[in-house]
Parts: sequence; structure tokens; C-alpha cells
Amino acid sequence: MIAIVDYEMGNLRSVHKALEAVGGDARIVTSPEELVKADKIILPGVGAFRDAIAKLRSVGIDEALVEAVNRGVPLMGICLGLQLLFEVSYEDGEHTGLGIVAGKVLKFDFDDILTESSEKLSIPHMGWNSIGWDRPCPLFEGLEQSSYVYFAHSYYVQPTFDTAVSARTHYGFPFVSAICQDNVMGTQFHPEKSQSVGLGILENFVRL
Repeated sequence: MIAIVDYEMGNLRSVHKALEAVGGDARIVTSPEELVKADKIILPGVGAFRDAIAKLRSVGIDEALVEAVNRGVPLMGICLGLQLLFEVSYEDGEHTGLGIVAGKVLKFDFDDILTESSEKLSIPHMGWNSIGWDRPCPLFEGLEQSSYVYFAHSYYVQPTFDTAVSARTHYGFPFVSAICQDNVMGTQFHPEKSQSVGLGILENFVRL
């Protein structure tokens, strides 16, 4: 069973439907007890880091996620869900994350970066962009380099160690758009909104 964590800040239905479309037995869960039964876990998310981590802690899901990772359960974070895996976020202050992946979450700053038309890049980073992976990751098996996926974010992750980096995307500069560290994976983009490429990524997760 693939547990989709519901902490009231995610695109749950879209993720659920996408997983079912690729043959996944997915269920939306709201408690630590339900996570114990999961074979795999997806942590989705849209919204503010501070509110999200506070909600996870208020119901004890934060500790349950760490325990699941320590047991070897595959965990995939999506967008805000990816950012929550890190040690600290600087979104509207400084907030401690789950600490599963060493590193921090930073805001895009494009004050000195212009496009070819001499216009500043917009924040949030919205729409389709390509990904290129630095090293193999089970999520990208069978997919082509420079595949296009859908983004919607103002913050990006910066892992402490390059060994956690799986893929990068260029938006003003090359930022980390996916991680892969043992049984922990994550995408800054939304695979559930990325058509056939996104479905391929989710199918690879289902097959782990």
C-alpha cells in the first residue's frame, strides 16, 4: 500500500488518481498509525513551509516519517513535500524541517538575472521546464534526459551533499529539481501534473 500523507496542504486527489492510473494501491492517510502499515509513502504539498511542518508535528506524523525512512520504507516528497524533508527552510523566517536530508530551502532571488528579452525572471517559477539528471535514480528509469515537467514554486532545495542530488533544472541558474538518497526521493516539480513523463515517474515509484 502506498500512503499519501494528508496534512491539509496537498494535491491529494490529483496524486491519488495519478497513482491509481499507473497501477498503484494508494490510500490517503492522516495518522502515524496508518503510516506503519505503508509499503511506500508519498508526502505531497502546496503552501507554506511553516504551517505544513507545524501540522505534521501536531499529529505526530513527523516522527512517523522519520521512523519509516529508518526502516527502509521508500519515501517520495513532491514540491513542498520535498522541501519538508530538509533540515531548515528560510521561507518567511527560519523553520526547522524533518531533517531527513541534510540541507536547506531557499527563495529564488533574480534581482541581477535577466532573460534574453532583458526582463526579470518571475517568481514563482510556474509552468513547464526540462530536467536533466546528474546520476541514475529509480524515478527516472526509462525516461529521456531533458524531459519536460510542470513546476509551481518560489523556493528550492539546496542539499548539503551533492550525492543527494538527482536532477537539476535551469531557471536563472541550475537549481536542484529532484533528489535521490537511498530510499528517500523527491521532486520539486509535480509529477501528477506532468502528463506522460510524470506518470512514468510515479509508475517507477510504484514498482520499487
